[in-house]
Amino acid sequence: MSSTLAVDFNELLERTERPPRVLFVDDETLVLNALRRVMRPYRFDLMTATGGAAALALFAEHEIDLVVSDHDMPGMSGIELLRTIAERWPNTVRYMLTGKATLSLALAAINEGEIHRFFTKPCCPEELALGLRHGLEQQRLLTVAKHLFARCREQEQTLRQLETEHPGIGEINRDADGAIILDPPEA
Repeated sequence: MSSTLAVDFNELLERTERPPRVLFVDDETLVLNALRRVMRPYRFDLMTATGGAAALALFAEHEIDLVVSDHDMPGMSGIELLRTIAERWPNTVRYMLTGKATLSLALAAINEGEIHRFFTKPCCPEELALGLRHGLEQQRLLTVAKHLFARCREQEQTLRQLETEHPGIGEINRDADGAIILDPPEA
């Protein structure tokens, strides 16, 4: 097998070009400052935005792995923002953090914003950080799965090409017990 087709799953899992980028969106600057302060010990590249339009501008300039949005914001609600992010950047993990939690809001956030988690203010920093870590791990595993799927497609194409160039190269002869029979090379 060619070295370009070889895959080391653990290597793909551990490969990181940059720390995970997390965006907090809230119209209250004091909340954003508090979130930045309590998340400081964790290894995230933290960004903040004071509303939906500012958040979308950051998405246009940066690759963002996870977004945590408030709901009640002027101009664009959190659900509208998360819906837009789900449409344009579907690989970004989406969370809602709100002080006005209701069942109808949670359902709308899940069904329209396609969020992964719903947190209420005030939120325990450790619980939020753990939720962020879980979301980022899930995203990384999905990224690895996509890489592996693409690699399998490449290998499948290579095998088809080899079979076209050398008919029968992929045939496997087995005995009655299922063991592979290795024919001696023809002279």
